[in-house]
Amino acid sequence: MKTYIIIGGSKGIGNAIIETMQEHHKVINLSRTAPQHSHENLTHHDCDILSDELPDIESADGLVYCPGSINLKPIGRFSLDDFREDYEINVIGAVKAIQKYIPIIKNGSDPSIVLFSTVAAKLGMPFHASIAAAKSGVEGLVKSLGAEFATTLRINAIAPTVTNTDLASKLLRNDKMIENITDRHPMKKFLEPKDVAGMAEFLLSEKSSSISGQTFEMDCGIVSFKI
Repeated sequence: MKTYIIIGGSKGIGNAIIETMQEHHKVINLSRTAPQHSHENLTHHDCDILSDELPDIESADGLVYCPGSINLKPIGRFSLDDFREDYEINVIGAVKAIQKYIPIIKNGSDPSIVLFSTVAAKLGMPFHASIAAAKSGVEGLVKSLGAEFATTLRINAIAPTVTNTDLASKLLRNDKMIENITDRHPMKKFLEPKDVAGMAEFLLSEKSSSISGQTFEMDCGIVSFKI
């Protein structure tokens, strides 16, 4: 049984990852609110990743950093603080967690780190300037740290398209918007949190032991296909 640190596992994709991993592994969740379920393999720490000191953890085999943002506006309506806030939560928070826990993770069994990007880092989309810039920073971090720790641990990212979570609720708030989002994807679907959790589980597992420095598009075809 391995031990994984999940940052931001109380809701959405993070919560789906916890539910997937906790059946066979110990999971330590750090988030501002606790998950709405309990499990014998789940430990929770109340923590704001940006403002709080992160708790000491004795050992772990992997880390998943889930916090993110969807801040969509025309460029003229973005303030510089909007850009700073998106960069802080998506990049600086991830760096803070990695710096804190990499000394223990690199001593784990087949250690692995998973971060999150977005399809908007590859596909030019109106009103996505802030989040696309921040998540591009995440992808650069994955490449650089993948090389830096090539013989020590693996680090990869998942870049999902629209996923049915509270964070994306404004994009899926009525039947017409759901229909439009579905039609935009060549596979005529968008993601559920459990879909993304399955990919995270794979990237943490020994089945992906030869994969590092990669960003995996879970795009339902929107980046990959033109149909």
